Amino acid sequence: MKGESHLLEIKVLIQELVKKDTSSNVTEIIDKLFSEIECVDNEAGNEIHEVQIEESAISLWNWAVTNRVDSVINDEQRAKLRHVSCRLVCLCEGSDPPEEMVRRQILMTMKTGKGWVDVGKAALGDGFLVIAINSLEKLYAQLMKRSSGEADIQVHKADVEKDLFKVLSYQAESAVVQGYFQKAVTCLQRCKDMLTRLPKQTCYLSILCYNFGVETYEQKGYEQSSFWLSQSYDIGKMDKKYSPGEEMQAKVLRLLATVYLEWDCEQYQDKALRAISLANEENMHPAGFFLKIKILLKSGASDEDVRTAAAELLHHEVSLDFCLNTAKLLLEHEREFVGFDFLKSISGRFASSPDLGKIILLHIEFLLQRMKEPLAKQKIEDIITGHYTGKQLSPEILNRLHIILWDRAAKSYEAKNYSEALQWYNYSLSFYSSGQIDQNLAKLQRNMASCYFHLKQLEKAKEAVKEAERCDPSSIFTQFSVYKVAVLEGNTEKAVEAVVAMGKLAAKPAQHEDKLLADGSAATSLLSLAAQIALETEQQAVAIKALEYLSQHSQDCQQVFTALKCLVRLVLSKVMAEPKENRTKYMDMLVTYLTSAHQRLAESFTEGSMTLDMRTREAHWFRKIAWNLAVQFENCPGTMRDFFVLSFKFSQFCPSDTAVLIAQKTCLLLAAAVDLEMGRCSLTLTEQIELLSQALHHIQACREIWNVLKLTGDFSKDPTDTLLLVYEFEARAKLNDPELDSLLELVWELPQIETKILETIASLAMESPAYYPSVCKRALKSALTLHRKQEAIDAVRVSKCLHSLVHLSLPTGVTDTDACVLEEVWGYFEDALSIVGTTDDYPEVETLWLMTRAWNTGIFQYSVGKYKEAEHWCGLGMRFLNHLRSLKSSYESQVSVSRRQGGEKHRRNCSKGKWTR
Repeated sequence: MKGESHLLEIKVLIQELVKKDTSSNVTEIIDKLFSEIECVDNEAGNEIHEVQIEESAISLWNWAVTNRVDSVINDEQRAKLRHVSCRLVCLCEGSDPPEEMVRRQILMTMKTGKGWVDVGKAALGDGFLVIAINSLEKLYAQLMKRSSGEADIQVHKADVEKDLFKVLSYQAESAVVQGYFQKAVTCLQRCKDMLTRLPKQTCYLSILCYNFGVETYEQKGYEQSSFWLSQSYDIGKMDKKYSPGEEMQAKVLRLLATVYLEWDCEQYQDKALRAISLANEENMHPAGFFLKIKILLKSGASDEDVRTAAAELLHHEVSLDFCLNTAKLLLEHEREFVGFDFLKSISGRFASSPDLGKIILLHIEFLLQRMKEPLAKQKIEDIITGHYTGKQLSPEILNRLHIILWDRAAKSYEAKNYSEALQWYNYSLSFYSSGQIDQNLAKLQRNMASCYFHLKQLEKAKEAVKEAERCDPSSIFTQFSVYKVAVLEGNTEKAVEAVVAMGKLAAKPAQHEDKLLADGSAATSLLSLAAQIALETEQQAVAIKALEYLSQHSQDCQQVFTALKCLVRLVLSKVMAEPKENRTKYMDMLVTYLTSAHQRLAESFTEGSMTLDMRTREAHWFRKIAWNLAVQFENCPGTMRDFFVLSFKFSQFCPSDTAVLIAQKTCLLLAAAVDLEMGRCSLTLTEQIELLSQALHHIQACREIWNVLKLTGDFSKDPTDTLLLVYEFEARAKLNDPELDSLLELVWELPQIETKILETIASLAMESPAYYPSVCKRALKSALTLHRKQEAIDAVRVSKCLHSLVHLSLPTGVTDTDACVLEEVWGYFEDALSIVGTTDDYPEVETLWLMTRAWNTGIFQYSVGKYKEAEHWCGLGMRFLNHLRSLKSSYESQVSVSRRQGGEKHRRNCSKGKWTR
């Protein structure tokens, strides 16, 4: 039942495939068919509908033929379809099939077997070829049964033998492909035996053996290859009428000679020579003569034998290129005498050829290879003479000569034989006309200049560079040569100009014709070399410019960081040598270099161009440099701030250990402090806002790092929390930030706050553009309270607090003061008296100031008719008078005068009824 189900599936698949001219799923259907037929092959019984199956098989076969022609399916797919068709036809075969079915089966199995061989799957075709032979035997038996005479038998035998010959040849092909040599030989022998009855197959069988020979030769199976090629030649001789022809026979023999040559020339020398001699007899061909020379050379034949073979070649029509290859062969095998003699012979034969230069060129090459330079130079000089007397080489040959000359010069240059190199370059220069503009000429002049540099011939080098600049000024190599001249002359300005030109050319290498600049590596190498030369000659300005361009254009991260480090060191040495007022330019340069370094480090993350260790190492170096620079340039706040910020940014590329976190915190804290300091001195409101906002940003970043850092250890004595609060207060107060109140709540809630911090907040609360008197008073009051609690009161600081509180509550010049305010201020005076009376450290000038303020307040009260209040305040002032020391006597006399004047005025007012007690 399984067999029937598979056959049903096959039938459906065939119908689906055949009903369409093309199908999008042709490949899928073919693969399913191939899979299903294997199942039928193993399971099918006799319960099949033979007629339907046979019709499907024929239909599928015809479809495969038609669509192969239309290129709908490929060769392997066609082999699969034939495979399926054949299997189906074989399933339909009964015990005694009719002749027509047998013939069809022979045809189909032959083509299927051959198809698998052709697509390289010979093993799949073997079974079909065996079926074909069996079917041929059945056909022969059937034909013999109905034969009526000897003539009839011979006709039927010939009919069957034609197909048998094909099947056997296919089996031979399959055997060769699979490496079954003996089987292939057996099949070939049977085919060969049939050739007397099938002479027309001579050519086919001869070529088939040749193909076997080629295949096994390519696999280095020399023994088998020699057998097949010998068979091919012998078969080709069996019937001249149907022979593959003299050319083909010669081709077979040449390959056979080659096989012997490569197999073991010493052992098979005679066979190789006999084969090639036969080949040349069959058909004269240059390849035959060339191969003969090759065999003679490899077998160690005498020069005379080789010369004879080479001379024989010239008796036939051969091309110049073929002769040149022969000369190369002779010279490569160290047959100098024969080789050079042969070159002379072909020079005479092709004397009038426009390609005569090829012979001369080859002659020169081999003379140079064999260290016969004088002879080579003589020939070159002859060519130069001919160049100016009408015997010019073709442009192609001349170009090849230039290459030879430059190559020779380069070898001399590498050997440090600069004079010799110049001689070769001068030969090349001889072929250029005066005033000619050519990029190659520019290269030539640059190369010559390099030689002159080494020979210390500066004037000649300058002339060569000048010519190179005339021919190709937009070449970075030319500008490098200009640079070298300038450096050697000590012309710093010219050297810098050349470096600038090199830098501009390095920025656009793709636009330049020189292929060496395509990836930019040559440009950066030249800039690196330029910097090195400048440093060696102590031309720092030039070195700085070269290193700047190198750091901008190099794709090598390590080279970039090396350049930037060198720049930092160079510029730093210049900064230290300059007066402070002249350092601004250099400080800006340092900021630029460090910024570039940071940018490259950031890029290395995305590009993956640096290892973690490399990145960390570079980041640490630049982080420390930025910190040291910040410390050194404290007199330039803006630059100092930039260096602190850069140091922080570099530290972000380092592992976040405690040391790095502390460095990050410190950098941001100091950067914020500098921003605040600059904000206090800023000339414009816009600038101040920008600086304060920047400070706030640094403070916030610092707080985040500080919070992380506090988790790593005990930082109880670190003032960072306090500093951050003070800095943030100043920034937000001056920015009139709405979050200031929230910040102040944190300040007031601090369990342990220093009086100094409160005093600072008080001061900042009134520092322009901030104006928060209530905050100032609250801070001062809190500070005063803390001062009182101390065992030893700091009278100086207390005096300042009281001074500020009095000034805030009782501003100078204010005429209308609320009684509550006066009462509050009275308390401050009383506080001051209590302290003044207990210590001599209270500043006398502050005591005087308080006395004056109290007295003047009394006088003001008196002037507005508040005599009782005036008496109280003047009396308060008198109490402070008693605590004056060096100034007491002076102010006592003034007070006495004032009191007398005040008493007289008081009596007048009483008589008028203005004031009564």
